Amino acid sequence: MGEGGRNEIAVGIDPARDWRLPLAWAVDEARRRRYGLRLVAAVLPQHSTHHVDDIPHIMALRQAASDALNAAAAWSRERHTEVELATELVEGVPVQAMVRLSRQARVIVLGSRHLGRTAEFFSAGSLVVPVTAQAHCPVVVVGDAEHVTQQPSYLVVGIDGSESSKAALGLALEEADLRGAELRAISVWQPPVLLRHDEEAAQQAQRRMLSEATAGWSQKYPDVVLRHEVLAGHPVEELAGAAEHALALVLGRRGRGGYTGMRLGSVVHGLLHRAHCPVITVPVV
Repeated sequence: MGEGGRNEIAVGIDPARDWRLPLAWAVDEARRRRYGLRLVAAVLPQHSTHHVDDIPHIMALRQAASDALNAAAAWSRERHTEVELATELVEGVPVQAMVRLSRQARVIVLGSRHLGRTAEFFSAGSLVVPVTAQAHCPVVVVGDAEHVTQQPSYLVVGIDGSESSKAALGLALEEADLRGAELRAISVWQPPVLLRHDEEAAQQAQRRMLSEATAGWSQKYPDVVLRHEVLAGHPVEELAGAAEHALALVLGRRGRGGYTGMRLGSVVHGLLHRAHCPVITVPVV
C-alpha cells in the first residue's frame, strides 16, 4: 500500500474529536500488513502568535494534543500489543503536517465528521478534503465503523478506465486478499439528460472497459472473488449505495489540488461525505 519510505501507517489524532474509529481501522490494518503505526497530532508553534495573551491558549492546545497522543497510544496497545508504535507531536498547520508525512508513510488515516461542503470550508479543523487532495500516498477516511453485517464480506472499487482507477483496483485487490473478502469492481454509466442515447451500447462499452481494466489480475490474486458490475445513475449515489455494507470503498484520485482541495474531483469529493464505510483514495504513482 503506497510508495512511502517507511513501512508505517500514520493516523491523525485530533484531541478535540473522538479518534477511536480511525485509530481502530489504522491499528487493525497495521497488524494485517505488519506495518508500524505512527500517531500524529499537529499544533501551532508558540512563536506563531505575536500576542502574549494567546500563548496560554496555545500551550493548553499543546498539552491537550500530548494527552490525546498518550491516550491513543495506550488504547492502540490494548487493541494489538504486537504493533510497533510511535507518537509524534509536530508543529505546524495540521494539513501541511499530514501532507509532509504522506511522503514517508504508506498510508494516512483520518477521521471524518461527515460535514457538508459549506460547513467543511468554514471549518478550520477540517483535514479530509485538503489532505486527500494533496497526499502522496493513499488516504483512508473513516467516518463510520466497518460494516461486517453482510456475508460474504466485500469491498467496492470504482472503475472508470483512468490510470487512477487502475491504481485503486490494485490496492483494492490487495486489501480483499488480506481480508479474505470479495471485491466488487463497479463502473457507473450516467445517462445524458438531453441527448438521445443507446443504453445497451453504452452498457456494453462499460462492460468491455471493466473487463480490460481487470484483465490479468486474477493470476496475481487467485483467491479473490472479483465481480464486475455496471450500474446506471449518478456515480456518487450508485457507488455509495453499492458500498452500504462494504468493508471499504476504494477510489482513484487524479492529481493534487490546492489547499481547499477544489481539484479533488466531484465524485471523490461527494463520496467522502456520502459513503458510510471507510473511503480509501489512491493517487497515481
